[in-house]
Amino acid sequence: MSIVVTGATGQLGRLVIDALLAAVPAESVAAVVRNKEKAADLADRGVELRIADYSRPETLAEAFAAGDRVLLISGSEVGQRVPQHAAVIDAAKAAGVAQLAYTGVLGGDDADFDLAAEHKETERLILASGLPHTFLRNGWYTENYTANLAPVLAHGAVVANAGEGRIASAARADYAAAAAAVLTGPAEEHLGRTYELSGDTAWSLAEYAAEVAAQSGREIAYSNVPAEAHLAILTGAGVPQVFAEILVDVDRAVEHGALAVRTGDLARLIGRPTTPIAVTIKEALASA
Repeated sequence: MSIVVTGATGQLGRLVIDALLAAVPAESVAAVVRNKEKAADLADRGVELRIADYSRPETLAEAFAAGDRVLLISGSEVGQRVPQHAAVIDAAKAAGVAQLAYTGVLGGDDADFDLAAEHKETERLILASGLPHTFLRNGWYTENYTANLAPVLAHGAVVANAGEGRIASAARADYAAAAAAVLTGPAEEHLGRTYELSGDTAWSLAEYAAEVAAQSGREIAYSNVPAEAHLAILTGAGVPQVFAEILVDVDRAVEHGALAVRTGDLARLIGRPTTPIAVTIKEALASA
């Protein structure tokens, strides 16, 4: 039996591997990756590599084995994720895995923004498969914002159409630690469970702008604009239309409170408070 992480060379996947290796021997961890060379550092740490691609179902036949505990990290190709995830689910069922954990989205069926649709369908597919499962409904990563600090600092503004909506984000490493806890803890505690994961504190984009200003020593304002204007700004800056529409739609959801939910599940799973936004901002500024 192995603990298997799909998408293991992605930003979340690498952090999950780190958290697992801090808890269990490397020989019990396997990484499902598309590119062996890109994962060479994981192999050097003793992690077993299993080469497979979400978009090539035939490659997934050897990705899992009976008794494995598997983390399906959602794919990054919006619009393609349902068939990709379905291929993983089918392969996991055929192999007879002991647990399939899935990184969905905060709110599940109640999430009313476009980006949630593929996550909701994936959860339905997992339930229909009959696989022993755990749903990890991840809220927003603080890095979704701090990764975009360069233009914020350059223009002195955080631009969005989120109004005064609040975001209960946490650091990506917090979500990774929660996934590792679910995969290494007693299976009976987590099978059939749904965890709504979010940060301990919900903040507004005005507060985010103020914190960036305080830490950077620059004037940073929050500019709340109409959705249509925000879409034009994003596409004018070179953001692809489809992705820009997703960002605008997420801001609409933020304004309506969809990402402000705080259940405490994340802190309970990791056994500590979630990472404050000020800490993630400090780290981002140090590497900017």
